[in-house]
Amino acid sequence: MMFKISKIKLAGVGALILILLCASLVYAGVGGGIEAKEKIDIIPLVKWTIVFLAGLGTVFGVGLAIAAKRFAVQIDPRVEKVKDVLAHAHCGACGYAGCEQYAEAVVNNPDVSPNLCIPAGAKAAEAVALITGKKAEIKEPMFARIMCQGDAGKSRKKFRYEGVLDCRAAVLAGGGDKACVYGCLGYGTCTRVCPFDALHMGNDGLPVVDITKCTGCGKCEQACPKRVIEVLPASRMVLVACHSRDKGGDTRKNCDVGCIACGACVKVCPFDAPSVQNNFSRIDISKCKVCGLCVPKCPTRAIVDFIPSRSRAFIMDNCIGCQICAKVCPVDAPAGELKKKHSIDQVKCIGCGICTAKCPVQAIEGTFNAREVFAAAAAKKAKQPAAA
Repeated sequence: MMFKISKIKLAGVGALILILLCASLVYAGVGGGIEAKEKIDIIPLVKWTIVFLAGLGTVFGVGLAIAAKRFAVQIDPRVEKVKDVLAHAHCGACGYAGCEQYAEAVVNNPDVSPNLCIPAGAKAAEAVALITGKKAEIKEPMFARIMCQGDAGKSRKKFRYEGVLDCRAAVLAGGGDKACVYGCLGYGTCTRVCPFDALHMGNDGLPVVDITKCTGCGKCEQACPKRVIEVLPASRMVLVACHSRDKGGDTRKNCDVGCIACGACVKVCPFDAPSVQNNFSRIDISKCKVCGLCVPKCPTRAIVDFIPSRSRAFIMDNCIGCQICAKVCPVDAPAGELKKKHSIDQVKCIGCGICTAKCPVQAIEGTFNAREVFAAAAAKKAKQPAAA
């Protein structure tokens, strides 16, 4: 629309200049058969020029008004209302180029969810749902996780890098200066692209995520040339923090905390969550119950447990004495006679939560529950004001 109107204006200006030029030549006596004069009366020229301009302005004004009305794009007022409640971070976490594009999509497309603006939080999702008449479903918070522990003291360098202190620049120099080609280079590119100040460099040369500020927008994940950052659900707190695909021997040479694909995690997990393929160990977060049994079994401590401490299980009075807890416990903590209330040895219990999940009458409490962590994180996010 704007392009067509501009062409009309240019055509009008060109015609006006041409007419004024012709009029000036006529009154100046230039042309065949016109006698030159020593003095030119400019008043009639000015008068008719003003009249001409007024008429021309009226014609083009009416034309532009008609064109603007004909080619005008109707904007739904709800789009502006949605834009007002969004975070205005233009981070792309919603899957659109910016907040304006998402606002238009969520208003005009019934399939677009109202809770895609992650930085704005739950309150904004509810507001967008109210404006658009949609239902805002609760989304689990997402956090960035650093999938590398090879800091300056635990990993080796293959050369001394003295270039621009940026991971994307360093990777151009032979893939980076780190001996492990899958490891974090530690030059802080992710910290500089984060729009919420949720990342900062630690003293060990690795980035640290502040989950109270992280919105899971994914900008750091996209900026990392080594792909050592993953945005994952908040409840997934047991992870193999290593992306190495080298053979075990090579990994040990390059890093003290790298995964050597030994398969110890696979053997100990009762839920078949870990798997090793192509020298790469990974925990399936859809299967993982966050019990933490694999953490102490990993010989290189490549598996990270983000739960600082685990509470111990205890059995309530509605226990039916089915002995299922005793059968599934990996450390033989529960004990008791059949059809009588059982007890759990608090010294042996590791708080893995397997007995809690398996109890048919839900008589066991006190262990970690990923859903509870998610609910607490979601409540905390909801209390925070929307990002400006």
